[in-house]
Amino acid sequence: MKIDILTLFPEMFAGVLGSSMLKKAEEKEAVSYSLENFRRFSNNKHHTVDDYPYGGGAGMVLKPQPIFDAVSHLTENTDTKPRIILLCPQGDRFDQSKAEELAQEEHLIFICGHYEGYDERIREHLVTDEISIGDYVLTGGELGAMVVIDSVVRLLPGVLGNEDSPIHDSFSTGLLEHPHYTRPADFRGMKVPDVLLSGNHAKIAEWRKEQSLKRTKERRPDLLE
Repeated sequence: MKIDILTLFPEMFAGVLGSSMLKKAEEKEAVSYSLENFRRFSNNKHHTVDDYPYGGGAGMVLKPQPIFDAVSHLTENTDTKPRIILLCPQGDRFDQSKAEELAQEEHLIFICGHYEGYDERIREHLVTDEISIGDYVLTGGELGAMVVIDSVVRLLPGVLGNEDSPIHDSFSTGLLEHPHYTRPADFRGMKVPDVLLSGNHAKIAEWRKEQSLKRTKERRPDLLE
């Protein structure tokens, strides 16, 4: 997978893309990252990328020209049609099914905005997806892009050590994940459930399913609907 990120603050991504699974995924050549400061595509002599909104109002709006030209630059030598993702509070709420969908793509382009918003022509004529990571407002789209990228890249083949890991994650099955325990079996009087020590894999699977249902009913009953 190829991931391009359009941002005014590429330095924000250094720690995230250069650590943990995201770094290992690139080392395994499961993914490649490219950071582009779209300010360099501005045709304004002062390299401005925003302007006052028509009709007045608070804040500044990102101009279409730098972003359209940046996307054209990223797609001019490829036959693959990328998914172009706009991070914004008005987008569809991001969830595991969306992560699984995006993990099937070869090329993703993330547009991280700042200021008051985007020129509407970016939404209408350029992007394929608008994504929100929750009902709150951030300073820019960078943190949202990091969240989406992390959740997508971990699903790529060969990235996780155990290929079954993402299959049993919370939300992948529609339910929250069952409880986990590790050694010691008795920690300060707090004991691991006997069934997990029984070696009976059928009963363990049944227990885990029951616990997933119970936890989902208690914490996220909306998922059962």
